[in-house]
Amino acid sequence: MEPIITIRQLTKVYGEKRVLSDINLDIYPGQIIGYIGPNGAGKSTTVKILTGIITDYEGDVIIDGKLLRDNVLHIKGITGYVPELAELYDLLTPHEYLTFIGKLHHMPDALIRERSEKMLISFGLAENMHQRMDSFSKGMRQKVLLTSGLLHNPRIVILDEPLSGLDANAVIMVKELLQMLKAEGKTIFYCSHMMDVVEKVSDRIVLIDGGRIIADGTIGELRGSGSQSLEDIFAQLTSRDVPGSRASELAAALQP
Repeated sequence: MEPIITIRQLTKVYGEKRVLSDINLDIYPGQIIGYIGPNGAGKSTTVKILTGIITDYEGDVIIDGKLLRDNVLHIKGITGYVPELAELYDLLTPHEYLTFIGKLHHMPDALIRERSEKMLISFGLAENMHQRMDSFSKGMRQKVLLTSGLLHNPRIVILDEPLSGLDANAVIMVKELLQMLKAEGKTIFYCSHMMDVVEKVSDRIVLIDGGRIIADGTIGELRGSGSQSLEDIFAQLTSRDVPGSRASELAAALQP
């Protein structure tokens, strides 16, 4: 099977700061990749490159057999993106916003209406689809964002903290949806700090720190012969200090 995403020697520098350094990855159709790392590790920069937001980088990114820097519009057309922080047009209703998103993807009006209504109903927003979004909670806004990222039925789904603000039932539904999308052969690139979720949904986990990949494998491969959780593995590989010791220092700082 040919990879759907190939990354070679991907490097990004801001001024004198090297944010990504020689990233190499092959990602295949039907995989859920958990892409994790501490704050400032380079996760968001990687995502912004894959989605065509950042265009000035070194190295090559090939998606669907096409060089990203030369085929940004095609690749955006087959990619769905749910960012961690996104601005919705608050004065629009979900129906109006999703119509706008669908038209950007050249979807027929009837398909936009049918698909967006079905998805909003599934997310429990049946009574809110014609309500302005300036009154929506964070969870409601996140459901609209998830719908917008999946509306055009993309082959590649890039998720950056997609469960932020969702209630427990919606979290369960999204996790099950990811498995269904995987079964359809879609590729999911999942960034999150929620280690328990990443561990449960990912076929493969890529851990990045300081702009470099420091671990890449299934949870079983990362554990080796041990039985640690992904959270434990993450702490061992990325912590410069012992987390428990730091927690004790924080607790002590609160004492009179």
